[in-house]
Amino acid sequence: MTDEEAIRTAVDGELRLLDPAVRARPDQVAALLDPEFTEVGASGRTWDRESIMTLMGPAAGQGPRTVPHEVAGRVVAPGVILVSYRTESGGFRARRSSIWRLREGRWLLYYHQGTPEPGTA
Repeated sequence: MTDEEAIRTAVDGELRLLDPAVRARPDQVAALLDPEFTEVGASGRTWDRESIMTLMGPAAGQGPRTVPHEVAGRVVAPGVILVSYRTESGGFRARRSSIWRLREGRWLLYYHQGTPEPGTA
């Protein structure tokens, strides 16, 4: 797989995780998260894979849609991709960064951080 293909795979995975239809299906979310996944949310709260998975299901597909902007990815080391972007959801805007890593032949979300944009917290 070329670097461009790997970046596209990570970006596609990131966008899938924002899709309400995917968030409503815990099995689809689980297939994209690394077993060692951690997150520092835009709220400042920390999450791990287990705590995120408790939020997934039909209710996770409800509410304002999260719209991504300025999505970009780059290889930062062999088997590691950084995806960065901005989101807007119900008037709340955040900058987001995710680290995807290649594990057992699959690109999985390893780490995510959301930072509120000024004036939207």
